[in-house]
Amino acid sequence: MKPEEEQVGDRESDLPHADADEPSTSKPTVGDILLAIEELWPESLAEGWDAVGLVTGRPDREVSTIVFAVDPSEAVIEDALELGADLIVAHHPLLLKPVNAVAATHAKGAAVHRLIEAGCALVTVHTNGDSAVGGVSDVLADAFGLRNVEPLASAADGLPEEGIGRVGDLADVTSLGDFAELVFGLLPAVAGGMRVAGDRHGLVRRVAVCGGAGDNLFDQVRASQADVYVTADLRHHPALEAREAAVNGRPYLIDVSHFGSEWLWLTPAAAALANVLSDQNFEVDVRVSTVNSDPWDFVLTPGGD
Repeated sequence: MKPEEEQVGDRESDLPHADADEPSTSKPTVGDILLAIEELWPESLAEGWDAVGLVTGRPDREVSTIVFAVDPSEAVIEDALELGADLIVAHHPLLLKPVNAVAATHAKGAAVHRLIEAGCALVTVHTNGDSAVGGVSDVLADAFGLRNVEPLASAADGLPEEGIGRVGDLADVTSLGDFAELVFGLLPAVAGGMRVAGDRHGLVRRVAVCGGAGDNLFDQVRASQADVYVTADLRHHPALEAREAAVNGRPYLIDVSHFGSEWLWLTPAAAALANVLSDQNFEVDVRVSTVNSDPWDFVLTPGGD
């Protein structure tokens, strides 16, 4: 199932202005958009191992349509080009590891060629988009209704509210089962569903979250005294060790789709970028990709069909 299409921005831009004194608008360049992205998600917040920023594209090229996506996969790129995208803002890097060639004989090289030949720029906003205020984990915390939110791991050189992961409190105590149902209902549907570790009837109030893979943050989760930890890609050994080290069964664990946990960020991120560009009198159509890039197609479970 694909997430519903989200779109922000002005689609009536070809209509005449009602007020002659209104400032005129213009198309932003890739360089203008990079400046806006830096304002929202500074590269200084990216982890040292990460690869963020401009991947393909000329800074002086004008942009009419921007598409936000989790992954710069072939399907995402083709869909964005069909939408007329001049620039794709992807959460995940296309080229995270060093490469010696970008020949079109392999998938990543083919993606680079397709983007360049179509005149479409690609920008990565990854762990800087995780750490920044309003980033991936902030969006999850807001969606879950958390209060008094703070980072799980503060950014080394950032503001106090910047960093990886978030922890906060629900307005009311609820059961793990009911909270898990809330989480499941908020995330886009994927084949792998969602896994939960803990007593279904156990009570939870303090919640830790980390969009994407977060099993390297268990020390911070325990220090935060969270009752439950919501993240993705929980591996067997870290999860088992966390369960064996649990106090009164806590923290409980909720393992969600990597794609799903980060897809929620795209719509508010697109809106934030559109607002910054609009404030600078730039006219641009900003969209969110509807392509579900979760890699799994079906799952078998005990007693399932």
